[in-house]
Amino acid sequence: MSERLTGKCLCGACAFTAEPGDAAGVCHCGMCRKWTGGINMAVQCKNVTWNDDAPLKAYRSSDWAERVFCGTCGSNLFWRAVDAPEGEQILALMAFDEPERFPVTSEIFIDEKLSTYALAGDTKKMTGAEVIAMFAAEVGEG
Repeated sequence: MSERLTGKCLCGACAFTAEPGDAAGVCHCGMCRKWTGGINMAVQCKNVTWNDDAPLKAYRSSDWAERVFCGTCGSNLFWRAVDAPEGEQILALMAFDEPERFPVTSEIFIDEKLSTYALAGDTKKMTGAEVIAMFAAEVGEG
């Protein structure tokens, strides 16, 4: 999807435009569950731009990543690797004005998913160890 789409936080103080991928993914890790209050549903995006006065606040959740939220209403907005290229972010699915445009096609950290729910449909599933191995291989290639 090369189309630019729009979205915003709950209070509207943080508005964005982005070039999203075609599908959403879900993370079941404990850190994402604490951050979102549920599962983290997100879309990988390029060329993300925010309004100039957006009160974005960042929390460095690990050595390699940060989680960004609205400093006014607290809405979680995106996750990014600290070494990610400028404008590349993994945006919260529900921050998009039209979140239903994105089918959920993958689930990561499936081994940390609570047993009390399940997503409908067929998705690609990866354990935490598989995700970490995949990222380690990508870093090794770069």
